[in-house]
Amino acid sequence: MRCLSSFLAVAGHSVAGRPAKGFVMGYEPMRAEGRAEQTPGGETSGEKERGIMDKDSYQELAEAIGAAGSEIIPEIFHSLVDEEEARLLLAAAAPVTAEEIAKKTGIAVGRVEELNEALFKKGLIFKSRKDGVTRYYRVRHVAQLHDATAVAHDASRELLDLWRRYMASEWPEYSKKIAAFMPQAPIRVLPVNRTVEPGARILAFDDVRSIVENARSLAVTKCSCRAIDGKCGKPLEVCIQVNRAADYAMERGTGRELGKDEALEMLRMCEEEGLIHVTDNRQEVGHVICNCCDDCCMSWPALKAGAGRFVMPSRFQATIDPQLCSACESCLERCYFDAIRMGGQGDTAIVEPDRCMGCGLCAAICPTDAIILKEVRPPDFVPK
Repeated sequence: MRCLSSFLAVAGHSVAGRPAKGFVMGYEPMRAEGRAEQTPGGETSGEKERGIMDKDSYQELAEAIGAAGSEIIPEIFHSLVDEEEARLLLAAAAPVTAEEIAKKTGIAVGRVEELNEALFKKGLIFKSRKDGVTRYYRVRHVAQLHDATAVAHDASRELLDLWRRYMASEWPEYSKKIAAFMPQAPIRVLPVNRTVEPGARILAFDDVRSIVENARSLAVTKCSCRAIDGKCGKPLEVCIQVNRAADYAMERGTGRELGKDEALEMLRMCEEEGLIHVTDNRQEVGHVICNCCDDCCMSWPALKAGAGRFVMPSRFQATIDPQLCSACESCLERCYFDAIRMGGQGDTAIVEPDRCMGCGLCAAICPTDAIILKEVRPPDFVPK
């Protein structure tokens, strides 16, 4: 599935098949007068050129996706590919034909085509088709590697354990570095629209049901985050792919076709399970509707660590009517973001506006209908 990976692509974090400049783990671009420019490994550019043939292929692949300095990403590549496959991946930075890869690597064209199909199934190679010509390019960044490899049919226990280690030990800090380079947040929360106040403007890009109903193609895959962790026990096959992402998932065999009625029922079930709808942070949604839990999902660590540009709220915000609130505290347990506390009028619940992400999960379970979502941000809050 393509979750955060799709969003990062939308946010512009790769250029010509490479991570954007400076988008590497533990590395800040630096120039000083009289000194050679340093590379992510700390050596000068000349030293890098002299030593490149000695560099481990898996370390090179880690650097190529912006993870220089990671201890675990090279291990992940090593668990997925052999040296021949690694050589092919290194040759496929920008979209290239099988013939061009063969020329770069010395691998026969027929063998390149065979390897490309295997790597496509693994989630390491992607296809670009134009004017009847198929070109191939490798995985571009860590989030894409995470999302694509974790849901492969043959994903090994070793691979998933490596990802679990990475998410616990490296991702929280790395995700803050990603956020620092972002021109805008790549993802945003979608509200549970049955909790929105009557008369509010619910535009098509605000409405998860409208996105489903207007989709050309839908598929469902496993949630990559819960495929790796899954400690929450929440539903696994609930990541809804939209249009091109659906085509990709079905071609690769990681997703099954999803009818619109089934998709809408799946969304209702996710709301009952306390999962937050998340999608692309733009007005034209064409990739995915994630249904995120509060402990496995890779989207929340950066947000909770204060990287505010990682996930944007919806255009709505929860408000509580103290006359209707029964002080049952159900909403406190439901909120991922600690945005509700007791202490309002008559010791009722009260919303912390700066923390509320406008998902509506609290309102969906309020037994007295004391909570509604109010429109607090204009339509142009969501980028075009």
